[in-house]
Amino acid sequence: MSMRIRKYSWQLAPRSLREIRQRVFIDEQKVPPDLEWDDTDEIADHFLAVLPDNTPVAVGRMFTTLDDTAHIGRMAVLPEHRGKGIGEAMLRHIMAEAAGHVQDLHLSAQEHAVPFYQRSGFHVFEGPYDDAGIPHFGMRCLAPVEMISALSRQSPGPAPMILGSDDSSWLVENDAQLPQLMDNLVSQARQRVWLYDRLLDHDLYDRQRLRDLFSGLARYHRNSEIRLLVHDDGPLVKRRHQLVELMRRLPSSITLRLVNGDYPPAEQPFVLVDRQGVLYRHRFDRPEGFAGFADSGRVRLLGETFQRMWDTARPSLELRELPL
Repeated sequence: MSMRIRKYSWQLAPRSLREIRQRVFIDEQKVPPDLEWDDTDEIADHFLAVLPDNTPVAVGRMFTTLDDTAHIGRMAVLPEHRGKGIGEAMLRHIMAEAAGHVQDLHLSAQEHAVPFYQRSGFHVFEGPYDDAGIPHFGMRCLAPVEMISALSRQSPGPAPMILGSDDSSWLVENDAQLPQLMDNLVSQARQRVWLYDRLLDHDLYDRQRLRDLFSGLARYHRNSEIRLLVHDDGPLVKRRHQLVELMRRLPSSITLRLVNGDYPPAEQPFVLVDRQGVLYRHRFDRPEGFAGFADSGRVRLLGETFQRMWDTARPSLELRELPL
């Protein structure tokens, strides 16, 4: 459907923006007015979709927190205009506004709307929880630049970048794409992350967000395991590394071993997430490769390779002796 989406501050937003929220959230969904109108409106960007004849039909808002996370919310389409793709167009427009500025998008979705947001690459990471008497789930998208690029040039499956659902292959062509896809995979782990590389390169692995994702998996998913298998621990001994510090604080969940040189190791690095996700690179010193979110066959074969190397590997005595 042809329409335009305009951005406003709260102070300059037209009356129709408030009226749509009033009709959808307060009148239709019975959200208490004192919960609908909050202080966040003052700091958020507000979006209004209008038809070619200037009829207002949908709204949404976005604000950014100090940790550079963009939060999308107050998405609403008038009842008489639903089912026409307006909500999806609004969401992707807001995502495009955020792309290039932030790499982490969050939103709170009503239970029935979860599949709608999955179609644009958001996955559930918390919930359910109650919000204004309605069940909600926390959802996030950790690769908005890649997602917007993909959605604009192709028609991916019904749940792009959703672990266990997206059977397409996402190519990795440069250094910027590699951590984006890795983080998106790791953020969806519920059981395990097995990582194999020559070394834990500081540019790729020594990052606060990756540490936070590993920490969240280890702390909030019982019986989860994170295995780090590398050839060389020298750089880790010489310079502090966030994953090493985390490993030493959560030793029951995160383990690092060194490849046994007496046995032939795999010649390509990879990351395995649960039983479905894989990030595979063609060379240790290059970013090029691919990510798969529903590639159980490849994950099984690489998992067998990883397990063979892991069984003959040894712990790092040097890391064990480092002070906290």
